[in-house]
Amino acid sequence: MRKLLLQTFTFFAVLALPIAQVQAQSILRDAETEAFLRHVSEPIFRAAGLTPSSVKIYLLNDKSLNAFVTGGQNIFLHSGLIIESDNIDQLLGVIAHETGHIAGGHLNRIGDAANTAGNISIMSMVLGAAAILAGGGDAGVGILMAGQSVAQRQFLSYSRVQESSSDQAGAKYLNAAGISGRGLVEFFDKLRDQEILAQIRQDPYVRSHPLNRTRILSLEEVVSSSPYYDTPPNTNNNAAFSRIKAKLSGYLDKPQQTLRKYPLTDTSISARYSRVYAYHKALEWDLALAEADELLKVEPNNPYFYEIKGQVLFENGKVREALPVLEKATALAPREPLVATALGQAMVSLEDKALMARAIPILEDAVRKDSGNSFAWFNLAKAYSWTGEEPKAALATAERFFSMGRASQALLHARRAVEGLKEGSPDWLRAQDILFVSEQAAAREKKRRRRASLNGEEGFEAAGAHFSFTRGEQKEAPKKTALEKYRAQFTADPEQPD
Repeated sequence: MRKLLLQTFTFFAVLALPIAQVQAQSILRDAETEAFLRHVSEPIFRAAGLTPSSVKIYLLNDKSLNAFVTGGQNIFLHSGLIIESDNIDQLLGVIAHETGHIAGGHLNRIGDAANTAGNISIMSMVLGAAAILAGGGDAGVGILMAGQSVAQRQFLSYSRVQESSSDQAGAKYLNAAGISGRGLVEFFDKLRDQEILAQIRQDPYVRSHPLNRTRILSLEEVVSSSPYYDTPPNTNNNAAFSRIKAKLSGYLDKPQQTLRKYPLTDTSISARYSRVYAYHKALEWDLALAEADELLKVEPNNPYFYEIKGQVLFENGKVREALPVLEKATALAPREPLVATALGQAMVSLEDKALMARAIPILEDAVRKDSGNSFAWFNLAKAYSWTGEEPKAALATAERFFSMGRASQALLHARRAVEGLKEGSPDWLRAQDILFVSEQAAAREKKRRRRASLNGEEGFEAAGAHFSFTRGEQKEAPKKTALEKYRAQFTADPEQPD
């Protein structure tokens, strides 16, 4: 168990960066989008001989066209890749190509993950203000950071041999899944002309995945031989993809942009879906609710339509009205922990002891299914505290920081949990495991700092600035890598507030 926890912590540690670093990108989380990506990718993963549940797909808030693999079986997609893909097959072509890198054991670019996956935004929480007022500062700040992705990265490129190998493998997986490889060729054609651009003007995918016309022609020759080459995109999947694109655009774009892209004359489900987010961001709550109601008229059993309507009501201060709507969403999507988290959050926000007691099993189920949901852990800790279960609140808080890769804070709260929980109980054992893993992480950081001190440098960060003290001749502090910046957060006093 501890070995598994250490591996889990190591992965999240690679992803985590201090919230104060506003340049970091957000991971965008949305129940509908994640379910959709799992569904359409599963045949590709199976064709590659991978266990679908072992491959994780993360969506990053970045307008550029890019996708990459890191940390083993983890695929990162930029939001720009989804928005700019013309159909589902173009997206699946990229996923198939990246799956080729996983199956081929190619270079895992950990530096990219450390730089890009700093914070988590939950798309159903449109404004973020409600999240912050509810106490979920980490989630709230991540949401408010949407669109502020300006981190500068150095991409480690795959070799042309690896790229060619992944092209062939991706084409093979698509063929085995009965999907046309035309979409992958079309996507590469979008980027073909960028080969002649200066690197700074290229999309990241071009810089990290070397392209040339010969390679595209070679790929086209392979995929055109497939019996599925002329097969159009799956109708249902493509329609669902259009909704995901519209939803993502409505969430990320300015309301004016969304209304230009989806004018009132467009009464399609995708257009209405996007306008719900646009109106909500513009504080036009009545219009947002009206669009949500129109969606529910068409699909009265769609849990995600109830989810966004409930969230609009919640963030408009109509929490009591939001509860039955979010309860309906949870009932219709019992396996979606992010939907359950929205309901639990609404219950906890009312600070009513009876509702706190009702929220606990809902949030417990959510974190069992999604242990990396730091916002669910936050609300669960608050509910435990309100009902007098302080040791459990400490454990939930330790879990929250553990899921974020923040060892010092996880260590502090795990110690409190161990002191208050019954020795030998499952919760006590869990707290011990977190304590053990966090102590190891803290010890490694202490050794690193000692080595740095012996080399003649000691430093600390405060208010986003770097101050360095050197023995002997003063010199400019060296720039930190993304991973070093992440590790530096473990030097903070664990007694300081989050």
